[in-house]
Amino acid sequence: MTSRHRDLLAHPPHRPLVAASILSADFSRLGEECHSVLAAGADLLHVDIMDGHFVPNLSMGPAVCAAVRRACPETFLDVHLMVTDPLAFLDPFAKAGADHLTFHVEAVEDPAAAISRIASAGLSTGLAFNPDTPVERVLPWIAEVDLVLVMSIHPGFSGQAFMPEVLEKMAEIAPRLRPEQRLEVDGGVNPTTAAACREAGVDVLVSASSIFGSEDYRGQIEAIRGAGTTASTPQGA
Repeated sequence: MTSRHRDLLAHPPHRPLVAASILSADFSRLGEECHSVLAAGADLLHVDIMDGHFVPNLSMGPAVCAAVRRACPETFLDVHLMVTDPLAFLDPFAKAGADHLTFHVEAVEDPAAAISRIASAGLSTGLAFNPDTPVERVLPWIAEVDLVLVMSIHPGFSGQAFMPEVLEKMAEIAPRLRPEQRLEVDGGVNPTTAAACREAGVDVLVSASSIFGSEDYRGQIEAIRGAGTTASTPQGA
């Protein structure tokens, strides 16, 4: 693991981390946007990759990830693969500077093999599942990954409303994780919904439109993280 891996995913005691999802950033000034949210207290950047097949949208590719890496060389890049064949994207994103890859349990026949391949490439690993997928689909594999991602919207588009029924899944997974593992939520995360997620055991909160659509990045990030927690020195700011 790199120092970024150790600092963000495996350093207890945990505090809530805020991952700013660049899907809602202004791409005409992406580097500036990334620096702004990091300076405002975001802990890491979340990069949503969509292939137009696994989800009904097409987003960015490795070139954007590489550009963000050049702009923010010390920032942890959390890449979320919403794609039909995640292992086909492993080498391109590893070369583009990703620190972490999360793939969907619905997209692979052999999660153990995908986890091993990602780890062998020197990246930390994450396992995601959609709101309609039973939590039992991921339970056999959670001991093998660094992070479990609970989707709180149907993946594909930013700005959707949070689905509160997934809170029970978060609460079921959280006590099963080791201290060095993380539980992440993505979708509809704002200061109000983040509070319920933190209570359910989530400690990595991904937010896109709530942060980038605000005129006060710092205020939004602090509210999502929750009162009484202290932000670290922003990475790559």
